[in-house]
Amino acid sequence: MYVVSLTYKVPDEIVDFHLPAHVQWLQDAFDRGVFMVAGRKIPRTGGLLLSNAERADLDAALLADPFYVNGVADYDVEEFHASRVAPGFENLLDA
Repeated sequence: MYVVSLTYKVPDEIVDFHLPAHVQWLQDAFDRGVFMVAGRKIPRTGGLLLSNAERADLDAALLADPFYVNGVADYDVEEFHASRVAPGFENLLDA
């Protein structure tokens, strides 16, 4: 499983300009099963994504993100092994 941390590297008005395309990209990626969770950081300095996709599929999706294409955010991808979850979240466990 992967946690992707996006950190904005441009002013908020540039983030906002590219946000509609980024949201559409997110929806497309969710529809393809690339992401399981997405949300903004608080304070608004970027976002976090949770993915259980194959690494190659995740990388390909990230390269197509309008925030990446337009230099809006830096990305940090961390892989981890989900070995324990709360009841109801068993689908997140690694096999």
